[in-house]
This record gives sequence, C-alpha cells and structure tokens, in this order.
Amino acid sequence: MPDVLVTRPEPGASDTARRLTERGHRPVLAPLLGIVPRAPRLPVHAQAVLVTSGNSLSAAVPDLPVFAVGDATAARARALGLSRVISAGRDAVALAHLVTDRCDPGAGPLLLLSGAGQGLNLAAALRGVGFRVIRRVTYATAAADVLPPHAAAMLRTGGGHALFFSPQTARVFVRLLAASPAPVDSTVAIAISRATAAALAPLPWAGIRVASHPNQDAMLALLP
Repeated sequence: MPDVLVTRPEPGASDTARRLTERGHRPVLAPLLGIVPRAPRLPVHAQAVLVTSGNSLSAAVPDLPVFAVGDATAARARALGLSRVISAGRDAVALAHLVTDRCDPGAGPLLLLSGAGQGLNLAAALRGVGFRVIRRVTYATAAADVLPPHAAAMLRTGGGHALFFSPQTARVFVRLLAASPAPVDSTVAIAISRATAAALAPLPWAGIRVASHPNQDAMLALLP
C-alpha cells in the first residue's frame, strides 16, 4: 500500500485520508497549519456572502446567497443549513467572475469571509468594478514548528507522494525541511496550483505534479 503524505489541516485532512484509504493508499497525516477560528461581528445587510475557504464558514454566517470558491466549500456551506449556495468551481478568479455576472454593484455590499491575509486580491478586483466589499477575517493559521517525526520517517522510506493544498503549506514545509532535513528525492509532490508548485520548487523532489483544477479530486487523479 503506497504512502501519501497529507499536509493539509483539519477538518480537510480527515476527508482526504478517507478518500486515500478508499483508493488503496495509506495516508500519513501531518497537518502543517492549525486553524484558529475568529468570531467577528458579521453584518446581515448584504446582498451576498463570498467564501474563499470552508474554514471561513460557521453557524454565524447570515442566511444570504452564498458564492463559494469551490465545490467542497459549497458543500460545507450547505451542511451548515445555507440553502442558496453557488460554487465557482475553481479559484478566486473564477469566484470574481461569478460574482460580477450574478450580482449588481448597486444592490448593496458584498460580505467577504476569508482567512487572515487572504481574500485581498479578490476584494480589490471586485471593488475595481464598482462593488462595495466588507471583508471579515474569520480564521487565522498557525504554522507547525517542526516536521512530525512520522512524516520525516515516511520521506526517508521514499517512494510515496505528498499532497500540498496551498502555497502557504508548501512554504511551511520547505522551511521545516531546512531546519530538520529529510530526503524528498524519491517522493513525488502533488500541488493544488502552480503557485503551490512554485513554493515547492526549491526542494529536489522526484517530481512535482500540478492538478488540472484547484481541487482535491484533480489532485487525487494524479496518484497512481
């Protein structure tokens, strides 16, 4: 059973582990980021809610039309009881296009929920075409201080794959390996985006594969 290193944080890591097990792989969970929820006061008078990550969602999200960055985020919104949910199906660029097509700059502000330091380009793009955007930070991330020993052991064994779901996670991984070296020259990295692959490029991987679409299904499709 081939090993696959899963670097994403919970709650996504457990879902990925389940999917990998179903496909006959052995998941090695090593979340490199921890999610720290925040609870800002959310305005209820907006024409729609924009969500850039499932981690942005909570029961406090007002019952408004929700535009989600991707299908997994949309599914999480529906699980919270939000019924008017539309997925952009790809990334923040697709989300901006979707909102521009479906919303009216004169119909009221957009409520953008994102992590600390995230969503800024999306907000700027929408403001650039006349929308008023209210951005609220609903979570922050805390990076791991060390690479988990079981993750380092898997890399030393070699021959497996490693999944990276964000540029931030990739940068943390590169930093941790600089502090506690472990071989990656027989491991193939699978990146959710080109930006994530670029962050992994300083390491001598056996290969770096980039998902055709920025979602988990496209990443898993790259596994043997």
